Amino acid sequence: MNDSNSTSITITKDGSTTLYSSRFNQHYHNPNGAVAESRHVFFETPRLPDAIKQKKALNIFETGFGTGLNLLLLSDYLKESESQTVVNYYSVEGFPVDSQTAGKFDFGDNPELNKTKPLMTDIFDHLQPGLNKFKLSEYLTLHLFIGLFDEFFKTNQVNKKIDFVLHDPFSPEANPDLWTVPVFQSLASISCSDAVLTTYCAATSARAAMAVAGWNVARAKGALGKREMTVASLNPEKLDSFKRINEKRLIERFERGDFPEIK
Repeated sequence: MNDSNSTSITITKDGSTTLYSSRFNQHYHNPNGAVAESRHVFFETPRLPDAIKQKKALNIFETGFGTGLNLLLLSDYLKESESQTVVNYYSVEGFPVDSQTAGKFDFGDNPELNKTKPLMTDIFDHLQPGLNKFKLSEYLTLHLFIGLFDEFFKTNQVNKKIDFVLHDPFSPEANPDLWTVPVFQSLASISCSDAVLTTYCAATSARAAMAVAGWNVARAKGALGKREMTVASLNPEKLDSFKRINEKRLIERFERGDFPEIK
């Protein structure tokens, strides 16, 4: 799979690196700051660090493993809080980078993250098609599926209800297949009733797909120059602190055919 997705390393404005994908013609992260964006979108906004401190067990699903940055940030939050929360981290990646590229990642002014580079190199070096399981610590286990999203769900690889969904594929323009109604239905099917989904994306079409799939949807402040991002949950009460979006109106627009790019 690697041959079809040549990548090049780019330094973002917070000093951390990201990759540029020739296949999708897009950066993996915000060029204004890879680490800063991930912290804001996938940790601070859904209050994931609070859950780490409060819960005995957490199950997280990530759409698009990419460089592994979100996993490393999670590991860092676990260490920082000295938490004994048992975390199962599920992720899907269709086009993994090679271990040589992974060894060149730099996380800027984040020394603890930079210490994990050998770990990431080892993970990428041992990946096989299908489900890969890595026991990263006493409390953190990675379940990384190498293959396409649909392939993962055909085999129903998640045996625990998900608490947080980190929806982090390339944008709807670059990778529309991961922003469809069936995708968000699949994510809902593995999620607990209080699950929170976050994504950097603020596209109306993506929000409509979430609404049609049964998610309650809200807008939140975006990261690093982006005006908005999206937060969703199967429980509307989880969105009380965010500005809600009219799901009924989005569903009506979808049924009218306003979003032909959504399947």
